[in-house]
Amino acid sequence: MKAFFKATSKPTIAGLLTEFFGEAQSWRETNDTLEPLVELIRLIRPLKIKNVQTVDLQEIITFLKENYSCRKQLSIYLKEILKEKKFNKILSDAAILQDVDFIFEVKKRIFAKFLPYQPQKDTLEYILNQVFYLANDGIWINRIPLNQLAELYDLLKFKSIYDSTEPNSALSELLVAMHLITQRISGRAMETDVIKMVPEFDDLESPFSAFEKEFFLIEDRIRSSDSHYITTDDLSYAQLLVLHKQCEEFVEKAFHNSSKYGISLRVNQNLLKIRQQLERLKFLISLLIVDKEKDKKNNGIILASRLIKFNCYKNNVRKFIAESTQLISYEITQHTAKTGEHYITESRNEYFKMFKTALGGGFIVGILCIIKVLLSKADTSFFGHAFLYSMNYAIGFIAIYLLGFTLATKQPAMTASALIKALEEGVLKQGRDTEKYKAFAILFARVFRSQFIAFVGNVIMAFPVSLLGIWLIDHFLHYNIAATKWESLLIDLSPIHSLAIFHAAIAGVFLFLSGIITGSVANRDKHNQVYFRITEHPFLKRNLGKTKTLKLAKLYEKRWAGIISNFWFGIFMGSTASIGLFLGLNLDIRHITFGSGNLALALYGANYEVNNAMLFWGIFGIGIIGLVNFMVSFSLSMGLAFRSRAISLFELRFVTVSIWNHFKSSPISFFFPTEKKGKSVVVENYLNVEDSK
Repeated sequence: MKAFFKATSKPTIAGLLTEFFGEAQSWRETNDTLEPLVELIRLIRPLKIKNVQTVDLQEIITFLKENYSCRKQLSIYLKEILKEKKFNKILSDAAILQDVDFIFEVKKRIFAKFLPYQPQKDTLEYILNQVFYLANDGIWINRIPLNQLAELYDLLKFKSIYDSTEPNSALSELLVAMHLITQRISGRAMETDVIKMVPEFDDLESPFSAFEKEFFLIEDRIRSSDSHYITTDDLSYAQLLVLHKQCEEFVEKAFHNSSKYGISLRVNQNLLKIRQQLERLKFLISLLIVDKEKDKKNNGIILASRLIKFNCYKNNVRKFIAESTQLISYEITQHTAKTGEHYITESRNEYFKMFKTALGGGFIVGILCIIKVLLSKADTSFFGHAFLYSMNYAIGFIAIYLLGFTLATKQPAMTASALIKALEEGVLKQGRDTEKYKAFAILFARVFRSQFIAFVGNVIMAFPVSLLGIWLIDHFLHYNIAATKWESLLIDLSPIHSLAIFHAAIAGVFLFLSGIITGSVANRDKHNQVYFRITEHPFLKRNLGKTKTLKLAKLYEKRWAGIISNFWFGIFMGSTASIGLFLGLNLDIRHITFGSGNLALALYGANYEVNNAMLFWGIFGIGIIGLVNFMVSFSLSMGLAFRSRAISLFELRFVTVSIWNHFKSSPISFFFPTEKKGKSVVVENYLNVEDSK
């Protein structure tokens, strides 16, 4: 056998079939009974799946028609290896969530990618694992024409799956799988956290229990009848479909209510698993229907191809993460979108109000710059510096947030979601798609100029505050705190003398993460009913009174997510350099506002004796740092927002073109408000949609 493959550089399908299933019948002598099938599939499998629209089996069909002996032996071989092989587990488990613990499921699937789970040899899953072991095998199998599969089915004389309901028969395995899924769904749908998501069904009979009862009646009838199937005009079948539809509505209602009650990752996984099981049941129910004689053959072929597909996709990590995180990311970005609306200025009054709040943010950052230089002189460990810097940043950011000030680049993570929300809801659709994208570009221009004026406010305030602070310390304490650090402070701002751009990108990632944390905490608190718990807390009501308790609850609901977000943003910013030193990597952060403050400290530390080239690169670097901060955090937030709303990234092409065209026609609108009237039709529509909710 091995000699055959060595002698033939490119074995043909005809040669392989002749060698294994010809007169010699060498398949009976092979040590591995699956070797002939593995080699046959290897020859059929296309090399590049993406370039293949149809997988043609005509060569095999023609050969089998002309060679009766090979056809007979191949039929015997396939029936022998498939005889009484169990496959109910593939139908009930494969490509369906097995654990609601997200991290555990991801780890399990990744591990299975490298070291696949091997079932018992008496199962069909074992055969499929050995033969169709590539992840894309399920793709090309579906590209084989049904008429060719039907012709092979007849040539090899496979029996109908409806011939018997004996244990281990195909139909019995199908019914066992449906039985298992039905019971699992019914039990999972009754869990407290799931029921809590759909209070509308509290006083109604569970559609899952009703579906379970109806299916068991149909199962008994199929097993006891002579035909072993049902038809589309069967009343029980119609009732089963109605109940299945009600189960789907239950799940969709639970997902829809997530915006009202919040949702945890565990509940999301439970609902997602129920949805997947309902989809699987819908497919399996269709296999019980036979209206015409040819349906028996077609259903058998469809079952076989789906078994291969399910088994190939059972360890798919990318699809699992995409499905699992979409709703959670939607709820997170939904909150940030609402917050982001406040960062989009339209009128001149809003524009200059943003400038004033940015001045406040710059004032605090100027103080933080001075404190950080002082903390750098502390004689402590890497961890000690990381802790001190983190607390400095965290307290400062929380102060900026609570005082209603603005920190430049903190907005992009919020405003990106607001932009996508507007695009998704069709608020901007006032006619053709070109008009929609044009309106989106106008909204983007408002976002950009809001960010621009925040930059300006932060930068022009942080510089004099830092300069004044270091002068006061030197004047009263006779100590120039930046005398030994001015050179490094200046070099760190230069995009050509340091990794300022890379470090600015790291800060952009942290800005993005802080936005995620804001939405995540808000969603978690909503799901856990924290606001209501505080409002009705007996100890608080008794000691503070109902009015103060209510105020405390409202304050928590309004501010807590932002406080936590800013706290962690401070931790990220303050610990990066120390972690880099510990790992031996050049890691640090650069933020436009802190860059402005550090430039002032560097100038004073050098006694204003800085060469023009370094001064130029320092000032230029501040602008580059701000641009990178904005681009990274905004791009990541846009990507998440697109992903959470299932909007194709292909739309970015049209959005980008529209923004560029708008910039060419009205560049000034990207930096200063140009509208003479009040709110435009676009924003009016946007606000109307929000109010209607």
